[in-house]
Amino acid sequence: MKVGAVVITMGNRPEELRALLDSVAKQDGDRVEVVVVGNGAPVPEVPDGVRTVELPENLGIPGGRNVGIEAFGPGGSDVDVLLFLDDDGLLARTDTAELCREAFAADDELGIISFRIADPDTGETQRRHVPRLRASDPMRSSRVTTFLGGANAVRTRVLTQVGGLPDAFFYAHEETDLAWRALDAGWMIDYRSDMVLNHPTTAPSRHAVYHRMVARNRVWLARRNLPALLVPVYLGVWMALTLLRRPSRPALKAWFGGFREGWATPCGPRRPMRWRTVWRLTRLGRPPVI
Repeated sequence: MKVGAVVITMGNRPEELRALLDSVAKQDGDRVEVVVVGNGAPVPEVPDGVRTVELPENLGIPGGRNVGIEAFGPGGSDVDVLLFLDDDGLLARTDTAELCREAFAADDELGIISFRIADPDTGETQRRHVPRLRASDPMRSSRVTTFLGGANAVRTRVLTQVGGLPDAFFYAHEETDLAWRALDAGWMIDYRSDMVLNHPTTAPSRHAVYHRMVARNRVWLARRNLPALLVPVYLGVWMALTLLRRPSRPALKAWFGGFREGWATPCGPRRPMRWRTVWRLTRLGRPPVI
């Protein structure tokens, strides 16, 4: 299988980007072709053979990654598998690309693989980086219902069939949108603890737009993908969880502003998943109301 990699950068982490690209170059087996997308910023110096695309404006995470996908042909069709890697991450092992090839070759239903993210100093994997409800054991691999945006591998046939990431989301929940569409099309998603991306421990709330985007995109996600009966249940559960976490007053104000925005603005095409997919998600341990 031919493997490519997409990395988006704001140009502000040149040393980390170079270390990531070096770790990709060291992968066992056939060479992994890499495209680095400068998302509204110049791309720092990269090794020979690495292709670059510089965008005049920041299109957000999904928009930037979609540009990287198309750099490999329509829907990424010039390769069989695409790795999506954060520019401040580092592939911890040299066999990750080979493990991806083996996993996809062995399982025709497998569409997406979510890697384990580990802090390079402590080896710790944050609970939020284990894409399932039972997240206490990050070393257990399993089927899951979503994946991690900056540490994953996608069979490009999935992108050809169901489309790429939702550009308008800009940041937050774009992976779950793609995951639900892939699952509805019959693909499966695996979390693999042996495929590791080293990445410094961070809090998602470091982004100024975090609370607004999370709320707005949660509404868009439900409106786009869920059967009508489940939309109020899903959003009601997430509103209750948000209130139970007792965010600060400014954070809560931003969250409710994003929630209102999610209802008041277009969310893109609505393609509700089949009830068979709802049952599949439930059997996998995460019904689409949580």
